Amino acid sequence: MTVLETAGSSLSLGEGRCRRQMGEVISQPKTIFFMSSARKKAVDTVINREVVAPRLTGAKVSDYYASNVFNDKAMRDHLSDDAYKAVREAIKTGKKINREVSESVAQGMKAWAMGKGANSYTHWFQPLTGATAEKHDMFFTPKGDGAIEVFSGDALVQQEPDASSFPSGGIRATFEARGYTAWDPNSPAFIMEIGDGKTLCIPTIFISYTGETLDYKAPLLKSSHFLEEAALPVVHMFDKDATRVTATLGWEQEYFLIDEALYYTRPDLMFTGRTLVGHSPAKGQQLEDHYFGTIPERVYAYMLDFEQECHKLGIPVRTRHNEVAPAQFECAPMFEEVNVAVDHNQLLMDIMERVARRHKLRVLLHEKPFAGINGSGKHNNWSMGTDTGKNLLSPGKTPKNNMLFITFFVNVLKAVSEHADLLRASIASANNDHRLGANEAPPAIISAFIGSYMSNVLDEIEKRVAPGKYDELSNANLKLDIHNKIPDVMLDNTDRNRTSPFAFTGNKFEFRAVGSSANCAQSMTVMNTIMGNQLVNFKAEVDKLVKDGEGKDGAILRVLRGYIASSKSIRFEGDGYSDAWEKEAKKRGLSNVKTTPYALDFYVSKKSKDVFVKNGIYTERELEARYEIMNHSYVLKIDIEAKTLADMATTVIVPSAIGYLNTLIGNLKGLKEVGILGTAGKSQKDLATRIAAHINAIQDGVAKLEAAMEAAHKAKTTSDAAKAYCDKVKPLFDVIRNEADALEQIVDDNVWPLPKYREMLFIR
Repeated sequence: MTVLETAGSSLSLGEGRCRRQMGEVISQPKTIFFMSSARKKAVDTVINREVVAPRLTGAKVSDYYASNVFNDKAMRDHLSDDAYKAVREAIKTGKKINREVSESVAQGMKAWAMGKGANSYTHWFQPLTGATAEKHDMFFTPKGDGAIEVFSGDALVQQEPDASSFPSGGIRATFEARGYTAWDPNSPAFIMEIGDGKTLCIPTIFISYTGETLDYKAPLLKSSHFLEEAALPVVHMFDKDATRVTATLGWEQEYFLIDEALYYTRPDLMFTGRTLVGHSPAKGQQLEDHYFGTIPERVYAYMLDFEQECHKLGIPVRTRHNEVAPAQFECAPMFEEVNVAVDHNQLLMDIMERVARRHKLRVLLHEKPFAGINGSGKHNNWSMGTDTGKNLLSPGKTPKNNMLFITFFVNVLKAVSEHADLLRASIASANNDHRLGANEAPPAIISAFIGSYMSNVLDEIEKRVAPGKYDELSNANLKLDIHNKIPDVMLDNTDRNRTSPFAFTGNKFEFRAVGSSANCAQSMTVMNTIMGNQLVNFKAEVDKLVKDGEGKDGAILRVLRGYIASSKSIRFEGDGYSDAWEKEAKKRGLSNVKTTPYALDFYVSKKSKDVFVKNGIYTERELEARYEIMNHSYVLKIDIEAKTLADMATTVIVPSAIGYLNTLIGNLKGLKEVGILGTAGKSQKDLATRIAAHINAIQDGVAKLEAAMEAAHKAKTTSDAAKAYCDKVKPLFDVIRNEADALEQIVDDNVWPLPKYREMLFIR
């Protein structure tokens, strides 16, 4: 700590140097503080930063869009007709590609990649770490005195990474290392540029030696296939020409940006992604002046740079803007098939972090990096579409098309009503617990907002479709009434409710509760599965009524009426942040589970196991393994946060406070020596007493934290350990933080060692 006392002598400085105050020496001790050297250096660095120009290759995105993607055009140019048709058929129907074709595809892919300057390839996959994974291999192989470039069909289709080094939930032991990555032709290969290097990346699934899925992609693909198989028979009730139904996703990615110099002087940001201490600044987001405001020049340059990298990889990012909190921003793409959209979001997060380093910035994808201001989500806009061009959640221009829309719309509500707890589990994480229900994000209560127009339509159906034999005349009239009541452009006539975790926004449902750092596949696998399961049940109920003599249209409306009535409990149009809604939700029997270890229990309930296992998405063993992995991840994250907080409190915050306390004590001694301690020293004495009390409270809090961690380690199961960390360890964070933040407000600003919120959020 840089402290200089000028009562005729100098104190030793932090760097081991001594200085003397120049000028008049007065009898009363006087202290001059120089801002903590690391913090001052970081702030000075940020203030003097130059804008890094983006590496733009052209003015028009169309000049380079998808230039690094082995897409349909690239396949036509580099594959034989037979190989091209085989790949397209595999994408369309899931038909396996034989060895001869895979060899041909590998040669074409290699020629394309090497033509782009790539000299290596990797199977790119999404293990249950939450990050992506890759192991690079060179194309070349030695031959004689030289080398040749090779890439076989076997290398394309399958590789063997170490499965024991990734989370497996006990499926793989440490000594059981074998696992497989297998090519996913549904998602196109691409070339990743890192510096001057280029690598062919092949999207793959990741499974164990014994066949269990160990990634996010394989269950997502299974759920998408299941949803298609379940949805087609229902679509055929209205459209016989459709041959495919595809789940679609458009994610919205929120994130924070801070300068890397400030980032590196905050151990909590480096290790946990969020600030474990830090007092809120006088100005935060209360003026609402950042939202949609002018994008800072340095941030704008960064956005242009990472957007170009995205566009070269075919990621259709089109939207950028300032978000609500200071230093918070958002980007969003167009809709894509859900599997490709998930891959693209994972790629986006990698690209954002890599490009940020080029601009001397750091991206914070944590759901709550700063206390007191909004956290970040990743809104998942989910819908379904047919290969005949129909969005199944968009109203049409005819009664028949609107009945198709109503059918799928009501089934979504029924699916969410039946499996709200499973949806809650799908977005559970240690990070996201800071957002959900925190008066800034959708609450932990799963409810659906549908707007007044659709509420009126559903009420009309429920009222007019009475039990008993259905009247075909009223059926025809009702279909016409429904058509007249549904506006042509629902997008403009359906309000938005940002407090709802699951909101209808005109032609899609927006699952707003997904966390910003999450892999979208987790929640989308659940959404696809519960919707597919619901459609199977719906078709069976309609078929039974038809078999009993009911007309098809009457049977459809009768079943829908029952669903409308039974799913009413999750429909809520009001303020999801209000205390009144919590009370109302409890009356309706809705769950309000605010922490991850308890939400994860929904994954292994009998109801969840039934829907996953019977529909072939997970085996029971896979589901139990994921439950173990997610609980273990929670334990590790809270454990890291606890150790980081204890370390910062003990080695950074307390020593700084003690140093300042010693200075105050020295000043008090000086005042006493000259005989003016009385009134002149009262405020300093009070301040010293307060600082000493906060120091003692922090040290006591750290001792309790370490004891709670030790006790949590003794839990018999990972689930019990997660609950112990949640209930006993995590609450102590706030105890220590409150004391540290109090010190930040009273310790001399020039002494405080950590960059403050005002610096991290407002220095551009």
